Amino acid sequence: MWKKSFAALAVALAALFAPNAPAAAQDYPNRPVRIVIAFSPAGAIDILGRLIAERLSKIWGQQVIVENRPGGGGNIGAAAAAAAAPDGYTLHFGAQTLGTNVTLSPTTAFHPVTSFEPIMLVGTALEILMVANATPFKSVKELIDYAKANPGKLNFASVGLGTSAHLATVLFMEVTGTKMQHIPYAQMSQTYTDVFSGRTEVWFTTAGGSLPHVRSGKVRGLAVNGPARSKLLPELPTLKEVGVDMQNESSWYGFFAPKGTPKAIIDKVNKDLQTVIDSPEMKERELALGYRFIGGTPDRLAAHLKSETDKWAALAKKGAFGDIAKK
Repeated sequence: MWKKSFAALAVALAALFAPNAPAAAQDYPNRPVRIVIAFSPAGAIDILGRLIAERLSKIWGQQVIVENRPGGGGNIGAAAAAAAAPDGYTLHFGAQTLGTNVTLSPTTAFHPVTSFEPIMLVGTALEILMVANATPFKSVKELIDYAKANPGKLNFASVGLGTSAHLATVLFMEVTGTKMQHIPYAQMSQTYTDVFSGRTEVWFTTAGGSLPHVRSGKVRGLAVNGPARSKLLPELPTLKEVGVDMQNESSWYGFFAPKGTPKAIIDKVNKDLQTVIDSPEMKERELALGYRFIGGTPDRLAAHLKSETDKWAALAKKGAFGDIAKK
């Protein structure tokens, strides 16, 4: 008798609670959602993150708030997002530092694989190899020839260890067999000042904030990194065209959620993100701002993160970052 009663109770409980998980996803979101970006406002990832947040707000009928948590080369913001409740109401819009900091700036606060659920690899950003107008370089070849003849004499700018400008230049030096001195800046404004004045000669950064300065002639663009010439700067060759094959852009952006976030919510966010980046208005922004949207499944982002982590760890072991994380 008790077995029948227990079986009946189990069936009743299953009927009562089984719908809750999908219902939670169907109801999601029913309050504001926070997107943590681990970098300062006005950078390429922040601009894209805010565009996406605005459009998700319209789809969801809920406010989607971007929260900038800069510091630690991306570690502070990522750690804050990883520590949030796994309920879908805190998301992390992360960058390439998730793949590099494991090697270059390791932390015990989080791990990009074990602390997050991947959602989507949103895309990459156009990278422009630029030099100060005070330099004599008019081509990539002239820059390479000088850097080879004068190892360590040229300075290159970035806004920190593991940022896109740092990584792109490290990879450029590895492929070309050159050596330049890294000058990390705390503020983007100081980077502009020193590159415009010629105090720092080389800057290999995303198009987001630098494109107007290339177009106005404040800095000299030499080439772009990517699969094809950019319609934004059609006069500039790709690096591959001039014999420097760096394979892919160093900058990439992806959405993550704290580990344990329900799969139904991950799938919903993934679906709605795909709708956003496929929309005509975002396609226009993609061209105007120099992004390259990718999209796809959470597994695609997981595979990309692993590939990037392995790539930069191998380069660190070879000494491409100097004495940093050479182990």
